[in-house]
Amino acid sequence: MPELRRDPIVGRWVIISTERAGRPHDFFQHEPVRQPPMSLCPFCPGQERLTPREIMAYRPQHGEPNMPGWTVRVVPNKFPALQVEGDLDREGLGLYDRMNGIGAHEVIIETPDHKDALADMPPKRIEDVLWAYRDRMVDLKKDLRFRYLLIFKNHGAAAGATLDHTHSQLIALPVTPTNVLAEIDGCRTHFQQKERCIYCDIVRQETGDADRIVAENPEFLCLTPYAPRFPFEMWVLPKRHAAYFEESQKTQFELLARILSESLRRMNRVLSQPAYNFILHTSPLHEKTGEFYHWHIEIIPKLTQVAGFEWGTGFYINPVTPEESAKFLREAEI
Repeated sequence: MPELRRDPIVGRWVIISTERAGRPHDFFQHEPVRQPPMSLCPFCPGQERLTPREIMAYRPQHGEPNMPGWTVRVVPNKFPALQVEGDLDREGLGLYDRMNGIGAHEVIIETPDHKDALADMPPKRIEDVLWAYRDRMVDLKKDLRFRYLLIFKNHGAAAGATLDHTHSQLIALPVTPTNVLAEIDGCRTHFQQKERCIYCDIVRQETGDADRIVAENPEFLCLTPYAPRFPFEMWVLPKRHAAYFEESQKTQFELLARILSESLRRMNRVLSQPAYNFILHTSPLHEKTGEFYHWHIEIIPKLTQVAGFEWGTGFYINPVTPEESAKFLREAEI
């Protein structure tokens, strides 16, 4: 029988309807391979002239900017959603509000190797990517026009990637996204009622139950959430309370890189390398959320489509229980 589950953070309901599908092979998608010649890839070494001038790069040999020799490279998006120059000019137009499209839109090129995916990279190289996220966040938060910094990754054409060379993106926004505000409101309410962080409560409960755990190490837990919107959705959370991703320390980045590597490899093994989205939710830049908010990463394989029911209700239909998803992922041989 279908089951309704409520997300305890934002109050969103999902329908777990296992009659619609069930096992990993039901979701295999044979996406056409789109591998352009490496000579045309703007993210490959030797093609630096094809991107805007770099903002930052890690170069072990301290070479020249905008030249080969880098391991991680950050450039402005060539087709930015927002532009960094200018003033916000907030104004009201009667009932409506508007402002200029001010922000920053950057691309983090995660490796010089065109054939590598994030899941294929050794944990040390994933750690370097995490440090790039942190360094860019620390720099951009100095700009008082920005309210929120979103890091995300679209892997595969079905997830929105337009280039095959593995990369992630950062967008600095002059407003806090409604999805994040809903999480913050839910966390604040829980804290006001119980004087505890709801994500910390989730970590404690999931560690005790163990049914939805995918992987863990001394600092991080990967789990399938109790009320997942999508099949095989995973969350990675710090075990210790932490509101700001950019304040993480070296040991934490080392262990985060390891659990990300393991989680992505488990997903690839079970789901035959699906397209996926990866989203980092952290605290807004100028709000005091440290007591009750908890940064985390959401990994969402692109296995189903959002359609009319979801748009019309805000509910999601998930054909797999999170317990079964976690079991498949946890038992995968990697």
